[in-house]
Amino acid sequence: MDFAYDARTEELRERLLAFMDQHVYPAEPVLEAQLADPGRPAWDVPPIVAELQAEARERGLWNLFLPGHRDRPGEGAGLTNLQYAPLAEITGRSPQLAPPALNCAAPDTGNMELLAEFGSAEQRERWLRPLLSAEIRSAFAMTEPDVASSDATNIATRIERDGDEYVVTGRKWYITGAMNPRCRIFIVMGRTDPGAEPHRRQSMILVPRDAPGVTVRRGMKVFGYDDADHGGHAEVHFDAVRVPVGHLIGAEGSGFAIAQARLGPGRIHHCMRAIGIAERAVELMCRRTLERVAFGRPLAEQGVVQDWIAESRVRIEQLRLLVLKTAWLMDTVGNRGAHTEIQAIKIATPRTVEWILDKAVQAHGAAGVSQDTPLAQLWAGNRTLRLADGPDEVHKRSLARRELRRHRPGDR
Repeated sequence: MDFAYDARTEELRERLLAFMDQHVYPAEPVLEAQLADPGRPAWDVPPIVAELQAEARERGLWNLFLPGHRDRPGEGAGLTNLQYAPLAEITGRSPQLAPPALNCAAPDTGNMELLAEFGSAEQRERWLRPLLSAEIRSAFAMTEPDVASSDATNIATRIERDGDEYVVTGRKWYITGAMNPRCRIFIVMGRTDPGAEPHRRQSMILVPRDAPGVTVRRGMKVFGYDDADHGGHAEVHFDAVRVPVGHLIGAEGSGFAIAQARLGPGRIHHCMRAIGIAERAVELMCRRTLERVAFGRPLAEQGVVQDWIAESRVRIEQLRLLVLKTAWLMDTVGNRGAHTEIQAIKIATPRTVEWILDKAVQAHGAAGVSQDTPLAQLWAGNRTLRLADGPDEVHKRSLARRELRRHRPGDR
C-alpha cells in the first residue's frame, strides 16, 4: 500500500476541509436552532441542510461515495474506496451535517449503491436518478421487531406473487429516514419462498411510501434522540401492500446476497466516518483539559488525562490503518476478498470510538452529557453502530469460524 494521497484525493480533501471550516462547522448551531424551532413541521429536515447541499454541489463535493459504473458513467464521483476513505473521515467530524450535505448519508448511500448494482434500467431511472440529485429520500426496511434480525434468515415479512403483482405483508422497525416527508421509496426485504434453503428464501422489492397499506406507525428514539435531522427511524407496517412485479430487485431468492453486497460498503463507510468522530472527540478533550483547572493545575497536566489522550491517539492510528487496508483490499480483490477485514473493522471501530468518546465525556464532566457539546449525541449514535449492520457478536462468530477453518484438518 502507498499511504500517500493521490492528486485527486488531495485536491478533494483540501476542497472539503475548506467547506467544513467555512460552512459546516458554522452551521452546527444553526441546525440546533432549527431543530428546536417549535414551528418546524414534524420530521422535516431543517433548511440548513438544503443550503449546504447547494454549496457542496457547486464545489463539486457530491455523491463522493459512489464509484460509478463502467456502463453508466456519471452516476457517481468515480472514487475508489481508498480515495473516499479520508474524505468520509472528514465528514465524520460533523456527522449530522456533512454527510447529508454531500449526499453521502446512510441509508440513501447504500440504497443508491444497491440500485446502481442490481436495479433494472427502469428502476434506476425512476428511483436512482432522483436519489442521486437529492430530489427524494429513501429507506431500507430489513430489521424486524418480532425476530432476531441479526440472523437475516429469520426475516418474516412475506412477499407473495399474485399474478402481475407482489403482495407485501410484515412489520419493520428502526427504518432510518422513514419519518422524513421526502422519503418516497422503501427497499423491503422479505420472504418469497419459505420452503427454499435458508439463504434463498428472501427477496428485495421496491415499495413506494405512499402505496396503499403502508403505515408509518411511529418514530423510534435512540437513547432518547429522535435523529430528526436525518429523517428519524420508524416502525413501519406493510398490510397486504400490492406493487407491480417489476418492482422486484434482481431475481426471487437473491435478497440475502443483495443485502450482503449492500452492507459491505455501508460498514466501511460507517467506520470511515467514525474515525472522524474520534478525531473530533480528541480535539474537544484536549481543548477542554487545557482550559479547565482542578486542584491547582490544568486537567491536561493530570496523568490520567494524559493517558486518555495518548491512548486515544494510538487507537485512532490503529483503526485508520485497518480501515485503509480494508478499503485497499475492496478495491483490489473485491468485497468478498476483503470479508475478514470488513468484519474486523466493524468489530473494532465502533467499540474503540466508544471508548474515546467516553473519555472525552469524562473530561468534560457534566458538560459532556449535556446538550452544550456534541459528545453525548455522538456517543449515542456511535453506540448504535455496535448493532447496526450486524451486532459485534455476529461478526465475531463469523470471523472466528473463518479463522478456525484455516487450522481445521481437511478444511485447508
